[in-house]
Amino acid sequence: MSSPGISTDLLDRFTAIVGEKCALRSEADLAPHLIENRGLYHGSSPLLLEPGSVEEVSAIMKLATETRTAIVPQTGNTGLVGGQTPRSGKCDIIVSLERMNRIRDVDPVANVLVADGGAILAEVQKAAEAHGRLFPLSLGSEGSCRIGGNLSTNAGGTAVLAYGNMRQLCLGLEVVLPTGEIWDGLRRLKKDNTGYDLRDLFIGAEGTLGIITGAVLKLFPQPLGHQVAFAGLHSVEDALALFNLASSLCGASLTGFELMPRFGVEITARHIDGVRDPLETAYPWYVLIDISTSDSAETAERMMNGLLEQGFEAGLVLDAVIASSVAQQKAIWHMRESMSDAQKPEGGSIKHDVSVPVSRIPHFMAEAETAVMAAMPGARICAFGHMGDGNIHYNISQPIGANKAAFIARWHEMNRIVHGLVLAHGGSISAEHGIGQLKRDELATIRPAIEIELMRRIKRAFDPADIMNPGKVVSLDV
Repeated sequence: MSSPGISTDLLDRFTAIVGEKCALRSEADLAPHLIENRGLYHGSSPLLLEPGSVEEVSAIMKLATETRTAIVPQTGNTGLVGGQTPRSGKCDIIVSLERMNRIRDVDPVANVLVADGGAILAEVQKAAEAHGRLFPLSLGSEGSCRIGGNLSTNAGGTAVLAYGNMRQLCLGLEVVLPTGEIWDGLRRLKKDNTGYDLRDLFIGAEGTLGIITGAVLKLFPQPLGHQVAFAGLHSVEDALALFNLASSLCGASLTGFELMPRFGVEITARHIDGVRDPLETAYPWYVLIDISTSDSAETAERMMNGLLEQGFEAGLVLDAVIASSVAQQKAIWHMRESMSDAQKPEGGSIKHDVSVPVSRIPHFMAEAETAVMAAMPGARICAFGHMGDGNIHYNISQPIGANKAAFIARWHEMNRIVHGLVLAHGGSISAEHGIGQLKRDELATIRPAIEIELMRRIKRAFDPADIMNPGKVVSLDV
C-alpha cells in the first residue's frame, strides 16, 4: 500500500534495509509513535524502521538523501515539545533506535561507559552501578527514555546541580549524518582541543543534524553517604535563602534542591498511588534536599542535620523530615518526579519549561502569579522544579469546573505572559525539554536575527536537503 507522496516501491526499498519484521506499516503498529506524550501533536507516517546496526542507519540515510525523503529519529518517544513526532499530513519516515540498545563497554578505571543511542537510561544506570559507578542523569521517564534522545535534547533532570546536564556528561559521540556518512567521535578523552567541537553541535540539536547512534558517557564513584530531607517553608524567598545556606555548608555534596508548592504536593498525594505528604502540617512551599558524600554516611548525616538546624534557627525551615531508609528516600523523590503526571486528573494543564537566574526566582514567581491570575482568575499554579539550577516547570492547571478545550485554547496566550516575564529576568523559554515543534516559531522571534541565521547556516551545512527531522527547532523556509 502506497502513501500519498511516497511510492510503494520506495517504501519497499527502505524496508529491504532492515527486513520486513523491523519495518512497521499498519495503523495499529504506527499509532503509538505518531502522538506526543501530552497529546499536543498527532503526526502521520507511512513507515517506521527499526535498524539493528549503525550500518543499517547509514543505508537508510543514504537512500533518504538520494530520494529526498524526510526522516524523523525516535528513541523513547518521551519528549514534551513534539521534537520526536512526525509532521501531520506529511510522509516522514520514522527511524526508531529501540533495537540498538546495547551497553557496549564499561570502563570503571577511566570512569566511562559506551552505549548505543537506543540504550534505555535506567539500563545505563544499572550497568554503571554493577561496576561500582554512578551515571547521575535521573529523570521521571528513565525507565523508557533512551540515551540518543537524552543527548538530542540535552536532558537535565534532578542532578544537574552537582553533575551538569547531558552536555557535561558526554565525552564522545557516534553520529550518522543525513548523507549516510558515519562520524566516529567516540573519544574517551576529557581533554581534546583538536578543532571545532562537533560533539556539542549534535547534543541539543533534537535530531535535526544527524542521528546519534552511540555515546561515551561519564561515570562517577558511587556515593558512600546519602541523605534526603523534605522541608516545609513559608515562601520562595525562604527557599532561596535555604539554598544559599545549603550551598555554603555542603558545597559539591549538595546534589539536589527541588522546590514544590502546596498545590503540587496535594494533587500528587491525591492522584499518585503510594504517595503521601511526608509532613503532618500543610505549608505554602516545600523543598526536597538531597546530599551525597564520597567518604561516609556519617558525613552526609552530619551535613543534613547541620543544615536543617541552621535553617530552623534562621526561621527558614518550619518543619522537616529526614528519610530514615532508602525506601523513604525513593518515596520522597517519587512524589517530586510524579508531580507532572498528577496534574492530568485535574484537567487541562498549560506547561512552561523555563529557567531564570537563581537569584531572580522569587521575583519571577511573584510577578508570574500576579499576571497569570489577572488573565485567568481561578487558575491553579503548579510551579515546581530544580531550584538549584534555576529551572522551573511553571505549569498552570485549569480553574475548577472550566471547559478543558477552552482552557487549552489559551495555551499561547499564557505562554506569552509567562515567557515575557522569563525573558525580562534574563531567562530562557526552554530549560531542558528542547524546542521541537512547540517553540520553534517563538524561538525565531526572541533570539537575535544573527543567532537564528547562524543556526540556519549550520542546518544547511549538515542537511542542505532539509530531510533530517524537518520542521523542528529552526525552519529553513524563510
